[in-house]
Amino acid sequence: MDNALILETTFLVDLERERVQETEGPAHRFLADNAGSHVYVTFTTAGELAAGPRLDEREAWERFLQPFRVLPWTLDIAWEYGRIYRHLADDGRLIGANDLWIAATALANHMPLVTANEEHFRRIPRLRIRTYRKLVAAESRQKGPARTPDRKPRR
Repeated sequence: MDNALILETTFLVDLERERVQETEGPAHRFLADNAGSHVYVTFTTAGELAAGPRLDEREAWERFLQPFRVLPWTLDIAWEYGRIYRHLADDGRLIGANDLWIAATALANHMPLVTANEEHFRRIPRLRIRTYRKLVAAESRQKGPARTPDRKPRR
């Protein structure tokens, strides 16, 4: 699907952390830079967020997920899960079951996955990955180190 993105759990955890800390970090900047995109989360990611400590109240969890469309489970996703599992098992490079479901959802829906967990997801053939943390790190390096006059340099 053109102009659509699936947000993986690492992205959403960063987004929630930025919201709580009232900062505009890499997750918020990525969403601003991709404001014209349709943004989705997987059923698996929604479950991972419900299991986490910050969104353990259903009302807060639903409010956080409200801007995103949650993609449901389908037979196509189950088939992709099996294909990915067989491929990674044959290579001896399996990843966690939740990450398999998230990747399978992205493949079945022909959407790129926005994640900071490149190490796991790069193992999966045909999966398109979008990162967001590296862009911010690159911008920081171009600007140089932040200077704070009240701090002593580290030794």
